[in-house]
Amino acid sequence: MKAIAKWLYVAVTAFFHRLRPVSHNYPVLAARDNGTNGSVAEPITLAVQESGGNQSSPLLYGVMFEEMDHSGDGGIHGQLLQNNGFQGEDPGLTAYKAIGDVDLMQDLDNPVSGAITSSLQVSINFGADGFVGFANTGYNGIPVMNATYSCQFWMMGNYAGTIMLQLAGSTNDTIYASRNITVRSSWGRFTHYQTTFNSSAAPDGDNEWRLLFDGSKVLGGTLNFGLLQLFPPTYKSRSNGLRNDVATFLEKIRPSFLRFPGGNNLEGLQIDNRWQWNLTIGSVVDRPGRQGDWFYPNTDALGLDEFLWWCEDMNMEPVLAVWDGKSYGGILTGDDLQPYIDDVMNELEYLLGPSNSTHGSMRAQNGRSKPWSLNYIEIGNEDDFTGGCDTYPDRFYQIYNAIHDKYPNITLIASNIDYLCLPIEPPPGLIYDYHYYRKPDDLVAMFDYWDNQPRTQPVMVGEYGCRDTGEADGVFWSSMQCSCSEAAHMIGLERNSDVIKMAAYAPLLQHFGYTQWSPTLFGFDSSPDSLTPSTSYYVQRMFSTNRGDTILPVNTTATFGPLYWVASRTNSTYYVKLANYGAQNQTVRVTVPHTRTGHMEMLYGPQNATNLVHNVTVQPTTRNVSSSSGSYSLDLPPWGVAVLSVS
Repeated sequence: MKAIAKWLYVAVTAFFHRLRPVSHNYPVLAARDNGTNGSVAEPITLAVQESGGNQSSPLLYGVMFEEMDHSGDGGIHGQLLQNNGFQGEDPGLTAYKAIGDVDLMQDLDNPVSGAITSSLQVSINFGADGFVGFANTGYNGIPVMNATYSCQFWMMGNYAGTIMLQLAGSTNDTIYASRNITVRSSWGRFTHYQTTFNSSAAPDGDNEWRLLFDGSKVLGGTLNFGLLQLFPPTYKSRSNGLRNDVATFLEKIRPSFLRFPGGNNLEGLQIDNRWQWNLTIGSVVDRPGRQGDWFYPNTDALGLDEFLWWCEDMNMEPVLAVWDGKSYGGILTGDDLQPYIDDVMNELEYLLGPSNSTHGSMRAQNGRSKPWSLNYIEIGNEDDFTGGCDTYPDRFYQIYNAIHDKYPNITLIASNIDYLCLPIEPPPGLIYDYHYYRKPDDLVAMFDYWDNQPRTQPVMVGEYGCRDTGEADGVFWSSMQCSCSEAAHMIGLERNSDVIKMAAYAPLLQHFGYTQWSPTLFGFDSSPDSLTPSTSYYVQRMFSTNRGDTILPVNTTATFGPLYWVASRTNSTYYVKLANYGAQNQTVRVTVPHTRTGHMEMLYGPQNATNLVHNVTVQPTTRNVSSSSGSYSLDLPPWGVAVLSVS
């Protein structure tokens, strides 16, 4: 009976959802001829109104992060050495190589700590001469910049003397940095060493970090090293922080929220290797890491506190996802789920509790005495997929009730928007998360998708993007057509941003040598100046940095398609965003009353134009505009995106 009742509820709700009238004071309009049949597009006049419309969410444009494509380890997290803690399943000697007459092995009998359960053993042969040791080649090389690096490692074995640390070219053997430190090590326990050194810049990314010692002092013996760490300058100079150049590049978008820690990487390929908050806090020597969902080890050095520092330093609202019983290897329900709900509540006490509480005191011990700010929590991830649908309503309410009873002011987010996967009567104030990746035409076709969304049912588009799903591995990088389709769709999101509370393009970034999913917003490798914005990065930046708090009506006789537009304002500044999803130039005349001056930012290029490493050919241009009458004209090229900002 329960199943039948739910089916009837869903069917009736869906029927009336389709019939629900548009909530805006501007209509959903039919597509117009895009000019591809040879016709010439008529000039379009847009008259922005001073009042009316709807309020826009201040959190509308944000970012979503999960560990994939080495976006964290080897990516935005600053630590540059790969396999530094031998974490994950069967890591072997990935990224290590011997220097001199030595042999290397992963030593499982001599763990660095209870979490870092093995170390690197270096066996020195009797024929060793001079300084010998090993190198770590990082993530397809080490980015070697004109900068100050910090370095630390753990060491065990009978050795007293000099340790030489170097940054060097792997092929050309050029030494870019060298630092000698004096150590006194013995068997029985690991000793921790740390230092800093300055480096000159390398011309490419073919570099390695080296640790060398006097082999004559250990002939026929062994030395063990563990949890090696190498950091360039970090964002906001945080210890164990983000890589400064990557984080600063992201900061330019001015995202309003960060959804973390995923994504699929929250769930775990098995229940036991889900993302566990308490294994990502404290000193990294106490973080065991795990085998991630994207088929490589996660160190979890970018952990819960690091995510929160990231949010605070970049002025983003944290959107924390908590595990809800679903992994790829099994689903827990009922009484079996309760211990994991208790774990969620411990996590929230760690984040929000006073510093004298059981878990709040752990937070204080880890360097944060005052509670973190946390207003949004998502329950699970994509429970409409991978077998989670049937049990999600019950699992949702188990977790919802526990959190809401203790923290009634936190806004809870459901991990999907499918009526079949949600409680029959969801609680008031719930936000629904919807994820979609579409081909360009299909994404544009969703331009008016949210026009009929009930205004009492707010939404987070936690993941979206243009993707050529016709290719098995997607496209390598976004094109202007893809990015223009995203702009057209984002205009639809912005028009509905009274109910679309948050939206995040995904995935965020990739290390180009480790691509598993593409495209992403931006990427890089280990070579100098490799930070590469996709054309979609520029669209996100243009839209996010030009936001009004009120969406305004626009009077026009034109219909949407291939030109799409939205207008907004904050105080006396007006913003008009336009996307030309078509192959013909569009002449547009925009009237914004009582404005005189401002600027126009525009991005355009051939339909298939794309940016690649060291070859960024498509970038926005900006020009000043002025008008004594508040009237502005522009020619928007094919596959073009523009933002007019005037006051």
